[in-house]
Amino acid sequence: MALTIPAQLLLKPPNYRVLQTPGGVISVTVRTRKAHNSLFYNFHRLYLGLTAACSDGGGEVYVNPHQDVDKLKDSSSNTGDGYIALFVRMLGLDHDPLDREQAVIALWKYSLGGKKCVDMLMQFRGSVNLTVNLLRSESDAACEAAAGLLRMISSVNMYRELVADSGAIEEINGLLRRSSLSPNVKEQSLCTLWNLSVDEKLRNKIANSDLLPLLIKFLEDEEVKVKEAAGRVLANLALTVSNHKNMVEAGVIPKLAMLLKNEVEGSKVIRKEARNALLELAKDEYSKILIMEEGLLLVPLVGAVAYKSFRPALYSWPSLPDGTKLDQNPKTSRYGASELLLGLNIEDKNANIEEAKMKAMVGRTQQQFLARIGAIEMEEDNISSGELSSNPRLTLLPWMDGVARLVLILGLEDESAIARAAEAIADVSVNEQMQVSFKEAGAINPLVRLINHPSDTVKLAVIRALERLSISNDVCQIMEAENVLHSLIYLLSNSEISKSMTNMILDILTRILDPSKEMKSKFYYGPVNGSTKEWSAARNAGLTGNENEKVASTTSLETANVVDLLDSAVLSRLVDIMRTSSPDLQRKSASILEFAAVIEPCTEKILSVDLESGLDGVFQQKTLNDAESKIDLQNPELHALEVEEAGHAISAASRLLTRLLDFEQFCCKVNASHFTKLLQKVLKSDIPLYHKDWVAACLLKLRYLSGPYFDYDNPINLEVTLYETIPRLVEQIKTSYSPEVQETAVVELNRIIAEEVVNSTRAVAAEGGIFPLVKLLENQSERAVEASLAILYNLSMDSENHAAIIAAGAVPILRRLVLAQRSHWMRALRLLRTLPT
Repeated sequence: MALTIPAQLLLKPPNYRVLQTPGGVISVTVRTRKAHNSLFYNFHRLYLGLTAACSDGGGEVYVNPHQDVDKLKDSSSNTGDGYIALFVRMLGLDHDPLDREQAVIALWKYSLGGKKCVDMLMQFRGSVNLTVNLLRSESDAACEAAAGLLRMISSVNMYRELVADSGAIEEINGLLRRSSLSPNVKEQSLCTLWNLSVDEKLRNKIANSDLLPLLIKFLEDEEVKVKEAAGRVLANLALTVSNHKNMVEAGVIPKLAMLLKNEVEGSKVIRKEARNALLELAKDEYSKILIMEEGLLLVPLVGAVAYKSFRPALYSWPSLPDGTKLDQNPKTSRYGASELLLGLNIEDKNANIEEAKMKAMVGRTQQQFLARIGAIEMEEDNISSGELSSNPRLTLLPWMDGVARLVLILGLEDESAIARAAEAIADVSVNEQMQVSFKEAGAINPLVRLINHPSDTVKLAVIRALERLSISNDVCQIMEAENVLHSLIYLLSNSEISKSMTNMILDILTRILDPSKEMKSKFYYGPVNGSTKEWSAARNAGLTGNENEKVASTTSLETANVVDLLDSAVLSRLVDIMRTSSPDLQRKSASILEFAAVIEPCTEKILSVDLESGLDGVFQQKTLNDAESKIDLQNPELHALEVEEAGHAISAASRLLTRLLDFEQFCCKVNASHFTKLLQKVLKSDIPLYHKDWVAACLLKLRYLSGPYFDYDNPINLEVTLYETIPRLVEQIKTSYSPEVQETAVVELNRIIAEEVVNSTRAVAAEGGIFPLVKLLENQSERAVEASLAILYNLSMDSENHAAIIAAGAVPILRRLVLAQRSHWMRALRLLRTLPT
């Protein structure tokens, strides 16, 4: 391996002499002593001969083509050891600094001959340690030569650990921290670290040292070669997963991302190294999100051949990527230039093109142009052939290009490419901005069409992408308009599909067929006191310039024939899921069935299926029946999560049952006593309180079927009060920041306790209501204080509550109320007398 002799060594200062030999031209320092002059002259003749013999042709070595190299090597081999040994001895601390500098420069030049020269040099023990010591020199030339020599030695695998053991990493750390350092010294030092970082053990040592912030800092250096060297070291460090945390915490992602987003003048190397490092870091999910936040997307490389199936619509009328049509303009070019430059010059003053639409148009234009000329992925293919990344089939693109590239791949014929693009869309759709970006780029239409693809791999990837995109309400509306319900419901009716696909399909359907969707639309899509349709019409009219255009509705009932889609087979499938699946799937199925129950034409269909069996399966949760099992004791966090999921399912099923009780046909055949017992058991369980609201409402509705009057003697009403109403009111007193809400809750709680003292006071004490009630006695309205005093007095009738009331600090507060002679001081005095003070 031969490298170029640094140009600055060919200059001719006063103490330098240019030597011409049959083997080439070299310049050396000439000292006043004749012995040194002859020594350097003879050594450079030797060096040039060995360079010619060892070089692989990779560097700029000037040799005489007519010279017999083998003869020169043989003649010099006997004296080479002596010259090298002499220069190694001159590196010693007992020699003059100038001699040491000249010796290390000569040895560095000699090492440029390749591995044979390095092997000959390494036969002399102590050469590496003496070279490392020279990194402390105040001379830039000595430091550069020492770092360059270490770079050549560390390029050989067998000497890499020896260089590290000699303290090279620590000395380079100190060298790079100098305030004034030439770019050549930085480059040679960083390249030495680059060679050392090939070894995994040394890689960890570098990443865990103070060098990491320096390497990141050098990414902003003015010299391109320093940036490249620092980028190469960071790319090697990223190959070890254990280094990722330190690198991310040091702030490497924003610096590397900036190199990819901005053109670095004269350097493709640094872009390649930055891409390699980020691709390795992106293997961690958290790092992947950080990379996306910097404006870069992970895009699969599917190969330039796959894009040959791309067929652009050459003579179609220009439109936005999401399919929105623009008014025709008679000035449009007959050669298609208007479509190519769409969005760059719009003359219509009424056109309202948002930034997301503009980026989608520009990105689509750029990517389709690359596909048309066959240049897409050409550069990436060349880079991936020699890159260090363990995952060469991915690249990083800016958001605008990445979104457009993924949408473009969806239109190709390669099944593998389509599946990878859909998976990538699912992975990057982590926030509203990305979801809307794909909507504007026109990804929804091809994804919906691909649901019916014959390949199961493509189908699964596409549904996963749609599930992640459907989190956005805006995207959900577009999916409705593209008639996604038909394909999804058809797939759901097939009981042989996988559990993961069933889960994702139910996710999408639950967001589209949401029973509370109409209420949400009043807040999400327009003013509260305005019309949603009028607001949407005004917005779309501003985009198209046609105010009289009829705007498509965005509600499920009008964009798709839900009555025809939700046939008896699909409804039976949903009931089966409620009866046999996990709580999460049960919740989603119950929500869709509730949506169907709201639609009047679906009433007969939904009442014809066996809904009772599905509801029975949800209310008899195994998690609630095994609350005291060994699993609960061993994994309390897991049990809490299971109880939470069971609460969601039970709450959804309770809403469904409450809706069904509105139909006389269902009430006539339902076993009310059976569901009453099940719901009573659920009400007493430890599911979260906010899930008991619909359970209590459903129980009360079942009670009303037998009579319209509310009677506390009835066990249903009493249990609802004890296990739902009182805990809810106590929670409001505890957590609410609104004095008005607290006042209303405490007044209602006082009314309940006044009607049924014994059980109600025990429920209040069990829920931990004593402390918040005492706290209400301070700085609250007269009405709230009076209600709190009444409740506390009733609680004090049970001596077991005395300790809690005193511990809450009630005594000093009650004394202040009595001394203040306020309207309720008599109540405070009676409570004070009942306490053991």
